[in-house]
Amino acid sequence: MQQLVSPFVPFPNIFWWSLAQNCTVVTFDQAEHFEKMSYRNRYYITGANGLIQLSIPLQRGRNQRLPMHEVKIDYSERWQAQHWRTIFSVYGKSPFFEHYAPVIESLYNKCYERLIDFSKATVDAVKKELELKFEEDIAIEYKKDYSDCIDIRKMFKPGVEKTPIQNNLYYQLFEERNGFFPNLSILDLLFSEGPASTAVMKQHADVINTWGSIE
Repeated sequence: MQQLVSPFVPFPNIFWWSLAQNCTVVTFDQAEHFEKMSYRNRYYITGANGLIQLSIPLQRGRNQRLPMHEVKIDYSERWQAQHWRTIFSVYGKSPFFEHYAPVIESLYNKCYERLIDFSKATVDAVKKELELKFEEDIAIEYKKDYSDCIDIRKMFKPGVEKTPIQNNLYYQLFEERNGFFPNLSILDLLFSEGPASTAVMKQHADVINTWGSIE
């Protein structure tokens, strides 16, 4: 059994899914502390003008040092409408947008009190659509070290996670204009490739394994 230990992140990127689909169990750590400048409340897509960061506002601001299970979303900003409007604008003409849009949009029509609840819902939705089989577990208490596991909690940050993917494994909507952006949110791959996303993630995982995994 191979286990992935992960932070809660919304719409994890392709690197995350490439690891997860090859694991038997994904353990989400709800006891770790929130880290600013990480994927824990943000995800990235690409549009006509380049990279787009979509951030989820938090109560008490992004500098809080609370356990993840205590971090709450701030709804004083209309972030859900803004995120979905951006996604629709960017991916509305993608091959599989109409197929997946109802499922993804529904996530923005609910008010999740905690950040981890929204993040978990995004993972579960994509997992179901792609028919992935890994089990999910939640770590109630913080554990610094895990043995015989792939632990990405500390290295899973924009620009920090190790990945050799620099060239395209699939066609991005604005690739001819902006070049290929590696390791975007799973939304980019999902709307572009649909059910074939799992095959692309397998290619990604094969390259990671050949390159040396995530030491």
